[in-house]
Amino acid sequence: MAQGNHLIAGAWRDGAARFSSSPASGAPASYAQGDADLVDAACQAAEEAFWSYSATSREQRAAFLEAIAEEIDARGAEITATGVAETGLPAARLEGERGRTTGQLRLFATHIRDGAYLDCRHDPALPDRAPLPRPDIRMMQRPLGPVAIFGASNFPLAFSTAGGDTASALAAGCPVVVKGHEAHPGTAELVAEAILAAILRCGLHPGTFSLVHGGSHEVGGALVRHPLIQAVGFTGSLGAGRALFNLCAQRPVPIPFFGELGSVNPMFLLPGALAARAQSMAEGWAASLTMGAGQFCTNPGLLIALESPETEAFVQAASQALAKVGSQTMLTDGVAQAFRDGRDRVAKSAGVREVMTSVCDLRTATPYLYATSGAAWLANQELAEEVFGPLGLIVKVQSLDEMLSVAGSLQGQLTATLQMEESDTDLARQLMPILERKAGRLLTNGFPTGVEVCDAMIHGGPYPASTNFGATSVGTLAIRRFLRPVSYQNMPQALLPADLV
Repeated sequence: MAQGNHLIAGAWRDGAARFSSSPASGAPASYAQGDADLVDAACQAAEEAFWSYSATSREQRAAFLEAIAEEIDARGAEITATGVAETGLPAARLEGERGRTTGQLRLFATHIRDGAYLDCRHDPALPDRAPLPRPDIRMMQRPLGPVAIFGASNFPLAFSTAGGDTASALAAGCPVVVKGHEAHPGTAELVAEAILAAILRCGLHPGTFSLVHGGSHEVGGALVRHPLIQAVGFTGSLGAGRALFNLCAQRPVPIPFFGELGSVNPMFLLPGALAARAQSMAEGWAASLTMGAGQFCTNPGLLIALESPETEAFVQAASQALAKVGSQTMLTDGVAQAFRDGRDRVAKSAGVREVMTSVCDLRTATPYLYATSGAAWLANQELAEEVFGPLGLIVKVQSLDEMLSVAGSLQGQLTATLQMEESDTDLARQLMPILERKAGRLLTNGFPTGVEVCDAMIHGGPYPASTNFGATSVGTLAIRRFLRPVSYQNMPQALLPADLV
């Protein structure tokens, strides 16, 4: 059993120092703190594993992903109980997240069995072509090498130890070193146990997966700087993500950093929709904003609407819906404090007024709603910064042209939503070219919380939503992040990868 230790190359290892967890309920537990030596051991093991793991067949890797899913499900009750105690998330939420995590692993297994993701291409030789013959050229996607993954605070399963980044890298044929998040180290260990059991079942190299606990900033820095790491997957704050991104870029050999960093997920309330269904929109938006204490990266924290009686009706209905939401436990004390700091920053901004306020302290969060004008928004870029929690800001514009200006001023987003009726189509057409450049996923008449794991999903966007706008951290396209194209010219079949023959 783990007993608060790191998993490196199939063995549970202690560290030179330890740290205490900060659970939402129950007594703190002691965990081995990571350091540069432990990171080096994990990376060396991953590099050793790469030679055999990258050579496995698609069927072998698919069976491995399915085995991980089975082993996680076998530990389901213990994972849920530990996750509830550590994070304060309700059991039903964690059960659903576990289903998403194992479903994602199984989806990726099906996807790589098909083989289309390898994008194999072949241009046959044309020896008689004039003025010069063409050689035989084949191309396919190949694994990058060992990948570093950072566990996320807000999704202890779906974006952490065996979450989308890890599943993507393993599906691509890349060994993984996970830096566990201090918010849920016990949950991380249980999932690591499941992955180790799957490695043993499938007869894979033990260095295919390692978990190094955090406990200090040293671990993350050592991991992204390690010369054997070939790419990094990260979900977290803009500040931490940007610091790691810079470290990746400053290496003697820079590597890609696939960071999902933050988004206010703007929602445009168009006039026809407000006239037709202000009440139901307000109730749906309030539910989305406060889901999981607002701790979703797709939380719709920004509303843009034309100042009108219908907009005032929406604001009143939203205030009433938010007032019914009680306090919720946040993931960590630090997240709760950051939420209060963000609330104070918005509340003190010029041109911002309170619409619906509440009181929160310690590790709890309650909803807030503020309003400002289009002119004040355009004059203060700080209002565009994410507040991670159940806080909404409505921007009331004076004209449709000002709405377009606000849309054009937006930073990169994960999502952008249009609430519209058929009568709003002309305005929506004007917004669409702007929003396509701003966000990775565009919605109409829905709410962005809830990211479907499927082939067509994009969970990413222009900076600062993510550091690589051409990638996604959700959906089967996520696997392509950890592959690179290689061409083979006039190569004998005996030397070609099996999938290219």
